[in-house]
Amino acid sequence: MIMRSAWKFGCILSLSLAAATVSPAQIFKTLLEFNGADGANPVYTSLIQGRDGNLYGTTLGGGSNGGGTVFKITPRGTLNTLYSFCSQPNCADGALPYAGLVQGSDGNFYGTTYQGGASGVFGTVFKITPSGALTTLHSFNLSDGAGPDAGLVQAENGDFYGTTAGGPSSNTGTIFKITSTGSLTTLHIFDGADGSGPVGTLTQDNYGNLYGTTPYGAGYGTIFKITLSGTLTVLHSFTLTDGSYPYGGLVQGSDGSFYGTTYGGGDTSNCFGNGCGTVFKITHAGTLTTLHIFESTEGANPVAALIQATDGNFYGTTYAGGNAGDWGTVFKATPSGMVTTLHSFDGNDGGQPYGPLSQATNGNLYGTATNALGSASQGTIFGISTGLGPFVSFIGSSGKVGQVVTILGQGFTGTTSVSFHGISAQFTVKSDTFIAAAVPARATTGFVKVTTPGGTLTSNVRFRVLP
Repeated sequence: MIMRSAWKFGCILSLSLAAATVSPAQIFKTLLEFNGADGANPVYTSLIQGRDGNLYGTTLGGGSNGGGTVFKITPRGTLNTLYSFCSQPNCADGALPYAGLVQGSDGNFYGTTYQGGASGVFGTVFKITPSGALTTLHSFNLSDGAGPDAGLVQAENGDFYGTTAGGPSSNTGTIFKITSTGSLTTLHIFDGADGSGPVGTLTQDNYGNLYGTTPYGAGYGTIFKITLSGTLTVLHSFTLTDGSYPYGGLVQGSDGSFYGTTYGGGDTSNCFGNGCGTVFKITHAGTLTTLHIFESTEGANPVAALIQATDGNFYGTTYAGGNAGDWGTVFKATPSGMVTTLHSFDGNDGGQPYGPLSQATNGNLYGTATNALGSASQGTIFGISTGLGPFVSFIGSSGKVGQVVTILGQGFTGTTSVSFHGISAQFTVKSDTFIAAAVPARATTGFVKVTTPGGTLTSNVRFRVLP
């Protein structure tokens, strides 16, 4: 089980730039070791690429006031602390951000804190600019939820959706909607029978519905679907043999199905009779397939969600296991469930990664480790190269004709064309890492291509043109 009392804070600064080769095709690098003053112990943090090409995230603790931070870091490892929580009396601005950030279509970042707020206890939703100006959008008051562990997702309608792990009366958690100006609506209150204590970030499918997980309730956790109006359907309840305690959220694969992990379950002869966890696939209709059952030497107890990278494979982390001292791993999983361990943490290079990986547009994978040994005991940021090439992505993967879309990448200076599924678009190069392009008339759903002086870059996913 995840213990929130385990975090330890310190104040030793060390920056490691030494690379350790895992195999001829993979290079692991520790980019930063947190020192307390610049943050400590990132938890469910996924690193988000901003318009400036830097990566943005949060730490649970550390900073000027010990209440956690928002930071940005260059792909080479230079970190800048943008905001330290608990800067206001009684931590009215929030404290302890467990989850990472999401970048909104307006270019700002949005996130949650587990504690703090107007009451000082129940947590917040916040907005922060890339330069570090923070606005508290909502303070939870228990009656509308408490303790948001998960991050937010911006849906096609422009609103943000998230969950709280606690509140209101039965302390089983909620699903909520919040506008960019802070108007919050509670969509669903869990009752235990349909799940409890959601931790993973929601994901929106191509039909507009939201999907997520709860690690508790209804046996050993659930997978659910909820409409934007608040109608919830439990798609699957775990039974231990097919997995238990799905802490991470889901990712929709290119085949339309959803993929995820469970912290425990599977083969209960491993991991002290609790099982070391699984990788699974589930259809929209709720048919679940266990793709892989972990055993401790290859990694155990994945907490984080998966990502699907540009090679079509899924990548993730395990909290424990591996072959270097039970400090966790980074792994690759094919869509059919074949798992390859890419890196085993040894404590000195980080350990116990809770958060999901992210793929930056340079092709590399980035992530955070929560705890470790010595100078790395307050967590790390790492990168791993698997030989994948550069691509372009966008903030929001859908839009209507005429809508201006933010395209992220690198080497954009001198760009000569942008096309949506073969249809040329009007565009403006805002910087070497950011293009604003209007969805052209006659465009249909498909890949976006950007022709730069260095070559043509293709998007990692299809851009969906809305009616």
